[in-house]
Amino acid sequence: MSGRPGRLSRELVVKAALELIDTEGLGALSMRRVGQALDVEAMSLYRYVTSREALLDAVVESIMDELWADPEVQFQPEDGWQDCLTRLAHAVRRHAVAHPRAFPLVATRPPEAPFVRPPLRSQRWLDAFLTALRSRGFTDEGALYAYRAYTSFLLGHLLLEVAHSAEDPAVTDAPLHDAVAVKDPGLPIEAAAHVDAADHPLVAEFATRPAEDHAEQEFTGGLYDLLARLAAHPGAGPTT
Repeated sequence: MSGRPGRLSRELVVKAALELIDTEGLGALSMRRVGQALDVEAMSLYRYVTSREALLDAVVESIMDELWADPEVQFQPEDGWQDCLTRLAHAVRRHAVAHPRAFPLVATRPPEAPFVRPPLRSQRWLDAFLTALRSRGFTDEGALYAYRAYTSFLLGHLLLEVAHSAEDPAVTDAPLHDAVAVKDPGLPIEAAAHVDAADHPLVAEFATRPAEDHAEQEFTGGLYDLLARLAAHPGAGPTT
């Protein structure tokens, strides 16, 4: 990637920052390191982003733009609202898994407005979500209930999943890390060294079992249950 100042752009700066986070973790991100990646002085970056905090916000925006452009995301629910929400959920998961070290930023950076919830964290996303459900017969109350339940489901599953997959101490920079970095019962064998077998024998037993990755199946099953719960809400639209 050429780093001559005349070839710089905000897009290149943000792309370099995201690549740095993806490969080395959030703790590695600095204006100096991004400048090195682009072969320019760090000061030249401030023409495009005013600070590291602004760069973090721009990284989040770039991930959300990737998701918005995902061809699987269909906000015109011609095949029903369940299909619309299923496509969107799996698209969010794909992008979270693609950027496990950056996705916690999507959850923790301040959204555009207090009523906007990550990971659908902008008014553009909220408007598209509510419009899609209203077009399929949801009441206002039903659509808002679905938005709250849906975003909670996505964060609950995906923050936990990326906390496991990132294996990155630098992710502790994200405020929610302590809340999500909890090991599943299928603990890796090396975790046994950290278990007090005398006080917690059952935990020690599980810690000696090989770890198994059921993240995708658990996500799909949880999404199925969520859609059934949304369909049962009195404000939901028809299921066909």
